[in-house]
Amino acid sequence: MSGTKKLVIVESPTKAKTIAKYLGDDYDVLSSVGHIRDLVEPRNLPPELKKGSLGKFSVDVDNGFEPYYVVSDAKKKTVSELKKALSGANELFLATDEDREGEAIAWHLLQVLKPKVPVKRMVFHEITEDAIEAAINNTRDVDTALVDAQETRRILDRLYGYEISPVLWRKVGPGLSAGRVQSAATRLVVERERERLAFITANYWDLIAQLSPDSETNGFESKLVRLDGKRVAAGRDFDDRGNLKGEAVALDEKAAQTLADALRMPSTTITVKTVETKPYTRRPAAPFTTSTLQQEAGRKLRYSARQTMSVAQSLYENGYITYMRTDSSSLSQQAITAARTQAVALYGADAVPDKPRVYASKSKNAQEAHEAIRPSGDTFRTPSELQSTLRGNDFKLYELIWKRTVASQMADAKGSTASITIAAGEAPVAEFSASGTIITFRGFMQAYEEGQDEERNATAEPKEAKLPPLKEGQTLTLLDVEAKGHETSPPPRYTEASLVKKLEELGIGRPSTYASIISTIIDRGYITPRGQALVPNWIAFSVIRLLEEYFGDLVQYDFTAGMEDDLDRIAGGTQNRVEWLQSFYFGDDKYRGLRTVIDNLGEIDAKEINSMKLSDDVTLRIGKYGPYLETPSDDPEKPRRVNIPEALAPDELTLAKAIELIEAPVIGDRVIGVNPENGKEIVAKDGRFGPYVTELEPEPEPVPEPVEEIDPKTGEVKKAKKPKKVAAVKPRTASIFKTMDLDTVDLDTALKLLSLPRVVGLDPESGAEITAQNGRYGPYLKKGVETRSLTSEDLIFDIDVAGAVELYAQPKYGNRAASSALKEFDADPVSEKPIKIKDGRFGAYVTDGTTNATIPRGETVEDVDFERAVQLLADKRAKGPVKRKTAAKKPAAKKPAAKKPAAKKPAAKKPAAKKPAAKTTATKTTAAKTTAAKATATKAAATKTAATKPAAKKPAAKKPAAAKPAAKPAASAAPETE
Repeated sequence: MSGTKKLVIVESPTKAKTIAKYLGDDYDVLSSVGHIRDLVEPRNLPPELKKGSLGKFSVDVDNGFEPYYVVSDAKKKTVSELKKALSGANELFLATDEDREGEAIAWHLLQVLKPKVPVKRMVFHEITEDAIEAAINNTRDVDTALVDAQETRRILDRLYGYEISPVLWRKVGPGLSAGRVQSAATRLVVERERERLAFITANYWDLIAQLSPDSETNGFESKLVRLDGKRVAAGRDFDDRGNLKGEAVALDEKAAQTLADALRMPSTTITVKTVETKPYTRRPAAPFTTSTLQQEAGRKLRYSARQTMSVAQSLYENGYITYMRTDSSSLSQQAITAARTQAVALYGADAVPDKPRVYASKSKNAQEAHEAIRPSGDTFRTPSELQSTLRGNDFKLYELIWKRTVASQMADAKGSTASITIAAGEAPVAEFSASGTIITFRGFMQAYEEGQDEERNATAEPKEAKLPPLKEGQTLTLLDVEAKGHETSPPPRYTEASLVKKLEELGIGRPSTYASIISTIIDRGYITPRGQALVPNWIAFSVIRLLEEYFGDLVQYDFTAGMEDDLDRIAGGTQNRVEWLQSFYFGDDKYRGLRTVIDNLGEIDAKEINSMKLSDDVTLRIGKYGPYLETPSDDPEKPRRVNIPEALAPDELTLAKAIELIEAPVIGDRVIGVNPENGKEIVAKDGRFGPYVTELEPEPEPVPEPVEEIDPKTGEVKKAKKPKKVAAVKPRTASIFKTMDLDTVDLDTALKLLSLPRVVGLDPESGAEITAQNGRYGPYLKKGVETRSLTSEDLIFDIDVAGAVELYAQPKYGNRAASSALKEFDADPVSEKPIKIKDGRFGAYVTDGTTNATIPRGETVEDVDFERAVQLLADKRAKGPVKRKTAAKKPAAKKPAAKKPAAKKPAAKKPAAKKPAAKTTATKTTAAKTTAAKATATKAAATKTAATKPAAKKPAAKKPAAAKPAAKPAASAAPETE
């Protein structure tokens, strides 16, 4: 029986909370918390389906690329709650985001909930009362073309990752991954580092003269530009190999100093040669798209792409800005009016042009949906009005968006630029130039100025500078002249902002995915941020080299961008999804075919892929434990190896630096002394895990060779019995403290370290022994199974019983920040318990008191908002408990006779895997909007969901035709990332 309420489903708890305020009591607004189902991991498929392509990808490539979906354990409760709410509703509104991913979430909800009431799709790009009211009154159906495009992307990423990543595991290293966009992004960063590696610096000189028309005041700066009519070389006149190109003249130090001395001579005349004045105009930047917001927040606020998107999502869901995933820079008429009105109110009537400004998207692959990112509503709230409501990062990003939006509708900045050329001396004639810009009308610059990325030899935006009134032929006085030396600079490394800009220019991926892509290549260890710069690690060089040599087509930028065009055509309904996947995977006239490439890889020389020759005698190798240099030694069978310092960036490893590392004196083992108790030598060593001291064991006595015996009766030669090998004695070792220097550790200190753990004494109450020792995570006390951390390593030797008793009297984490929350949020939608961020011994983590999820590398506590915290917890739940290896238990039948007979009834326990619910199948796929919905589903048989799109085939009914099922990739490596 239908209820009296209408059910609205969104994908975010915060969004649900905000929308509910506008809809009233006739509506129930619930959240799916992202995707409710996803492609199952192949290892979790039912046994009968673990064959062929379906068993390899969870996608049946031989039967229309039909996917196999499951609802994850983490989402079962959510689905149950949604079904319960739906049973009491008379209408269902699917209000997920209006992009492809939101459309796919809506479609999956339909397939899983199977509503028997009318279903409407409502979309909006801002969460205001007017926008929600308009959306509820202007609904539509789910757009299956958008769903097809998103599903194709999801299947494409699964095929790409699961085919290529295993090759990387075998030939480069475990845990690596390949992806359409992440591999292209990594390649860009690696190529830039290769350019820096190959770069040769060139030196050049110029002159800077301080001149004045009246000998003392009105001084201005000018730069030498020509010598006897020939242009003086600057940085842009040299190529990356340090060679001068073109007709420019390069000055060396001697020539520059000689010319400076000549200019200082009293007889040298300096006159104004030309004076030119031009009008100056500067236009405002367009309103923010997803890409430009990430770039500008990176430049101005130092936010990572992920942090920017996290804060923007919070602002959107709380109703402060419009939807933050958009490729459009256009504004609605309502927004244009609001921006112009506000500009007039704040800066005057002349601050806006006569006609509104209209912006067109410059994105190579502009996606459907949305206008630009702007403050929500038909009247913008100024930052000052929200100072008491928004805090920290939320306020900073809102202010940035507000400024950019208002400035985009303001008038051009106006002014004039004066340029002069100055002639000095005779034979040679030195020509100097100077310019000055005066802004007479600031226009949009009153509200906002766009930031700039570092670019080599770029023409800078003119700075405001005033030149004194000058006229042609006027004589000038030399106040000072300086010869300055310069070096050409290599191409600057990418920052997150400039990498996002480059990806968008090339049309690779979607701006909405760039944040997760950059986070992925950092988390995988391909890239390390150093300040704002993205520095590739050596492992990335190996990965990109393998991809370039064996998967060349797939990592070409044009090829990757072309795939985005194809996905656009699928979204527009002009391209068939299955036909395109068939073309990509099996090949045709357009694509070589991923399967064809994999089948024809040939032999890959792993050693060659992981090597880089610096010279005939020096080779860089990327090994299991990191990069090292290899060079011949006295023993031709054993080349010498030298580790590369971790802090050394790839572009700093020149041949000269490599030779310096190789020729550095080898620090051998240092004999500290002899242990007086046993006569064994104590040695200081520097090992793979840091400096340590060890007690050398004497060489074992040689075991005599076994002697054959002859049987005196038969004369038979008896085979000699080999003596049992005596187990080698493991020497005592101890890491030195962080405050110690390996070169100065003396015998007494070494013996104290080797004697650890130190017995502090007995606990006065329990009599238990208290010991002090060093562990993997730092110094600590131990009493039975109870431990307490020590604040410094020195306390291991210094703490006494009284100090230990006092420490044990405190709560275990009472003196640490771990027990206090760094951040607190509302209740988790699954566990219904408050979420907190705490600082633990392994770093900051998110917890609801039941589930703990470590904050990934590359994210900070400030980055994590409520949505991200919910997502991290959901991911952790989806992975299930950590499986620990345990010793195999002996069968009960082998136990002593004391066992009770009742224990002999093992048949009473039936495995849960035999439940009949395992027979349902699923079709259709979608890309994961949040990793919260990724189904690792350890009980896949019980979680499969039947879902059939019109005319979809049921893969379970057909046997896969694949004859040679390939090895299934390990799910833990997440090879299907984009």
